[in-house]
Amino acid sequence: MLEIRNVSKSFSGVSALDDVSFNVRNGEIHAVVGENGAGKSTLMKILSGVHRRYDGEVAMDGERLALSGPGEAQDHAIAMIHQELHLILGLTVAENFYLGRELRTPFGTLDKRRMAEATERSLAIVGLEASPSALVGSLRVGERQLVEIAKALSRDARLLILDEPTSALSEREIAGLISTLKGLESTGVTMIYISHKLGEVFALADTITVLRDGRHVATIEAADITEEELIRAMVGRDVGRRFRPADSSTGTKVLSIDSLSVKGGRGGRDLVHDVSLDVNAGEVVGLAGLMGAGRSEFLSAIFGAYEPGRVSGEIAIDGIPVEISTPRDALDHGVAFVTEDRKNLSLIPSHPVSHNITLPSLRRFQRMGLISRTDEAAAVRASVEQLGVKSASPNVAVETLSGGNQQKVVLAKCLMIEPRVLLLDEPTRGIDIGSKDEIYNLVTELSSRGTAVLLASSELPELLGLCNRVAVMAEGRLTALLNRSEASEETIMAAATARVVHRAARPTSEASLA
Repeated sequence: MLEIRNVSKSFSGVSALDDVSFNVRNGEIHAVVGENGAGKSTLMKILSGVHRRYDGEVAMDGERLALSGPGEAQDHAIAMIHQELHLILGLTVAENFYLGRELRTPFGTLDKRRMAEATERSLAIVGLEASPSALVGSLRVGERQLVEIAKALSRDARLLILDEPTSALSEREIAGLISTLKGLESTGVTMIYISHKLGEVFALADTITVLRDGRHVATIEAADITEEELIRAMVGRDVGRRFRPADSSTGTKVLSIDSLSVKGGRGGRDLVHDVSLDVNAGEVVGLAGLMGAGRSEFLSAIFGAYEPGRVSGEIAIDGIPVEISTPRDALDHGVAFVTEDRKNLSLIPSHPVSHNITLPSLRRFQRMGLISRTDEAAAVRASVEQLGVKSASPNVAVETLSGGNQQKVVLAKCLMIEPRVLLLDEPTRGIDIGSKDEIYNLVTELSSRGTAVLLASSELPELLGLCNRVAVMAEGRLTALLNRSEASEETIMAAATARVVHRAARPTSEASLA
């Protein structure tokens, strides 16, 4: 169906794709894998008409495809779900679905009823229970991603390109999406699937193409390669153990949360309800739960991200009660937060790497009321080197970096304040195997230095591999607190669906959970 012939693409003299060639068969799911910066997204933007100038050619059904833009790609029944969601937060779900292709009544007015009904049918395909009239900005990141997927599926695409479509989804939602895509494949839809989650790749793909440093490495049947061989092809080296469990807990409480609640959920229920949890020095505590369980809201409340009056409960650092009403308060008390939405909440995309790293800690570079640019630059260089941030210069805009390197910038910014407590919300979402391994090493290193880490993740193997204990949430409540010996995918999922309330000891001798 699709032929990619000797495609090359450069940006400001830097090669993003170098003589890439491979074919995609009609009606198959074809995975394209590689580290961040391998050229995957660049190639997909060529196929979807975003990038119009490149060397080489692309053919579809035997005819050369020369797209003038995304609109013409849609005319050729090509739909793409980008890694960075293309939704307008101030419009409703239905308005986003039909933006530029609105349905009208015989009188020429907008047919809102028909658009809402069609949107609702598309949302049902991906299992999202959201109103077509809901503002997209009111939805969580994972829900927005499902909206984007449903919107693409509604266009009856013959070629569907999915760039990291599950990066914000829970395990249950991923399983539902895989089932949906398999159903689409049986109807003859051809799909190109990009993901760093190799379990998904092997569950879905018929064929796998590997890119590395902008070059084609291999195209092979999925049944003919193992995960270890695929990782080696992607990174060009053997990657060590994916997880290195931290065993550095000292038993000394650093973060103590008592009866924390957050008001303002849908239907009047609390987003977080009466959650108590301690994290010791040198300990990594995981937060598990389905989308909407309250994990992100819990972390945001600890960081002071909500307006006054919505949060109740007590927070103590090193045994001393503290008042955290704003993120500035949190930073002043040594609490840093890596949010789940790095693009909108953790970075200023158009600003340089250096500015993004030092913004929350500029006071440490003040000399007689002025910022010492020399000291700031030295700290940035050390931070970039420590985390292995790959960029042409600390002065380039952070939006030009790959997803993995952007995440390293977010981590560098947090580490610049030398936190006592590090809150991590989906820290490896949408990044490659090599970068994940580096972040796992960093979490282990920080815990070995005595940092208290609270880590929310939708990837259960990640939680089981990194964490000393796993706290499970469902509908805003803490439903289980599991020691490493007790935690398994089965016990976590049982608690995440609120089928059980598991009693487990807190770090002290207390043995109670509400």
